[in-house]
Amino acid sequence: MYLFPGQGSQSKGMGEGLFERFPHITEKASDILGYDIQALCLEDPDEKLGQTQYTQPALFTVSALSYLAALETSGEKPAMTAGHSLGEYNALFAANAFDFATGLRLVQKRGALMAEAKGGGMAAVIGLTHDQVAQVLDAAGQGQVGLANLNAPTQIVVSGAQEMIPALQDAFKEAGAKRYIPLKVSGAFHSPFMEPAKSAFEAFLAEVALKDPELPVISNVEAKPYAPGSIQQLLAEQITSPVRWVESISLMNQEPDAVFEEIGPGNVLKGLLRQILR
Repeated sequence: MYLFPGQGSQSKGMGEGLFERFPHITEKASDILGYDIQALCLEDPDEKLGQTQYTQPALFTVSALSYLAALETSGEKPAMTAGHSLGEYNALFAANAFDFATGLRLVQKRGALMAEAKGGGMAAVIGLTHDQVAQVLDAAGQGQVGLANLNAPTQIVVSGAQEMIPALQDAFKEAGAKRYIPLKVSGAFHSPFMEPAKSAFEAFLAEVALKDPELPVISNVEAKPYAPGSIQQLLAEQITSPVRWVESISLMNQEPDAVFEEIGPGNVLKGLLRQILR
């Protein structure tokens, strides 16, 4: 079972050895994006790799090349896939819901729209459960901050109004959080603050031909496999909905002989996996 990482897993140098291995796809990516994807990922000369509108296409490309390399090595498709936020596009690419060029155009548009939807922030809460975090938000969040990423049993990301993110630190510490870490992001991802991006992306998706996945892909929004005909709706909803990662992994782990492999840069998902399955 293949897991694909999301934003935050990018780093300068990612994709080394892959661009040379897949020159035609690398060239196609640069043509679609209008800039040198290899230079961005390996050297990041203009320090753009951390900007959402560049991060998303770069990560999608490197994870897609990593998947193609894994496929060449193993000769077998995975039994099931999932991806964390942006990584869901790689999971769908692996399941033949769309080709590489279509996937890249989707994440290019998604990244641009999400970068435009400013005015919010995010923070990671370590050491409290989902229910405990929800209780703090109900009591102190003023309806302006919600759950964004349910990453591990006691690692939750919250998202919402920028001014509320630092203001909530004391409330979480009093509730017993071990750490409260405001994140360096350009907006309040996976929250209602992304509604303008969701609406615009919905219109964009309506013009794109997508197929039902050929193998089970676990949706971030529903924490279950995509139902036939649901791909446009779920990809739009994903922008404003929480990433239900703990439930997704728990569902996949119910399969007999479940073996997970992280495909793409970094090892963030391996760490979350250990926390979820222990």
